[in-house]
Amino acid sequence: MSKVFRAWDVDEVWLFPASVQDFVPPGHIAHLIRETVREGLDLRAILSQYDEERGYPPYHPGMMTALLLYAYSQGIYSSRRIDRACHERVDFMAVTGLSYPDFRTISEFRKRHLGALSGLFVQVLGLCRKAGLVKLGHVALDGTKIKANASKHKAMSYGRMRGAEEKLAAEVAGWMKKAAAQDAAEDRQHGGDRRGDELPDWVANKERRLAKIREAKAALEAEAQAAAGQGAGEDSEVAAKRGRKGQPPSGVPEDNAQRNFTDPESRIMKTKDGFIQGYNAQAVVDAEHQIIVSCDLTNQGTDSAQLLPLIDQIKANTEVLPKQVSADAGYASDANLKGLEEREIDGFVAAGRQKHGTAAPAAGKAKEGSRLAAMAQKIAGQGYDSPYRLRKQTVEPVFGQIKQARGFRQFLLRGLDKVKQEWVLVCTAHNLLKLTAFG
Repeated sequence: MSKVFRAWDVDEVWLFPASVQDFVPPGHIAHLIRETVREGLDLRAILSQYDEERGYPPYHPGMMTALLLYAYSQGIYSSRRIDRACHERVDFMAVTGLSYPDFRTISEFRKRHLGALSGLFVQVLGLCRKAGLVKLGHVALDGTKIKANASKHKAMSYGRMRGAEEKLAAEVAGWMKKAAAQDAAEDRQHGGDRRGDELPDWVANKERRLAKIREAKAALEAEAQAAAGQGAGEDSEVAAKRGRKGQPPSGVPEDNAQRNFTDPESRIMKTKDGFIQGYNAQAVVDAEHQIIVSCDLTNQGTDSAQLLPLIDQIKANTEVLPKQVSADAGYASDANLKGLEEREIDGFVAAGRQKHGTAAPAAGKAKEGSRLAAMAQKIAGQGYDSPYRLRKQTVEPVFGQIKQARGFRQFLLRGLDKVKQEWVLVCTAHNLLKLTAFG
């Protein structure tokens, strides 16, 4: 007797129309994110931009918002990959209701509404608070370096710019002369029907490169002059840690000052795996369920200046301040500790690096009698029971989830403002995932 199998008829016509509710099981994250956007978020900032009655009806902005947030939650960021998922994955079909926006539509929607989309962070955070996922008893903050949409090999130092500008200027001038002579010869040969000012492509390309070098050189000079105008040298504490006095800015860029031609606002940054062309993404995470309660992004490699603004952003987002804050030695300064005291926050900020297997971070170079020295003693005195132990298990797993589990290792957009908003969108998708998992 032969085995009987279930029917597999790919040509069978469905007797009833499909329902998006049946594409994925009840309780699937696709349903939860779609309904959160439909019922839980105020999209008036996006909807208000559609006031033109004429033309072909666009895709519903709510659907496009849900599609982007769901795609980000699944580690899919490219508009082309999102387009493909709308055709190939039933979970995406459950979100779009069998709409198939192409990658250009998705990309343009993201660009057009980037500011409004990043504004949804506070709304999603509010939903997390209502669900009891945010307690603000203890929060931890940290920064992580993420690659910019630019190659570090497309950067040039100020010293090289000066030499390259002179060399290229002379080269282009010589080619201009050669092109003019070539045009004159062609006029004699073929007649005067050409304008006479056309240049070969190889000249135009060199001219564009020369223009880029001059633009980048001027920008570096403007930054140096602005720093000199402010009259502030290195931060005294930073200079002290480096064992030298801060020098006033000269108004002239250092020869090793660099600027990237692809994304001029990104910077060369050091990571544990080497140097990248990137940005420094910051996040403050609540210890209860790893909800991001504030976030920001900078093109500065150091973290110290970010602590107090990020703490104040928590107050702006939630109307309350956390009771405790932990942070690593990158945020250590007497000014930051004083700011936490003024805000009546119990701070646990390492004064130095913590070696593996030790109960507390080292005191570093904290001067006796300073706030940093008192902080080092405070953390060391509590040992393994210090709330500082919560830092690693609170904020670092969030960066792991974003960068490793969901594969966000490079920004798609360029320019500091746009990249900031893109980072907020990534953090919003993270919180949505936590909301659907625990809410």
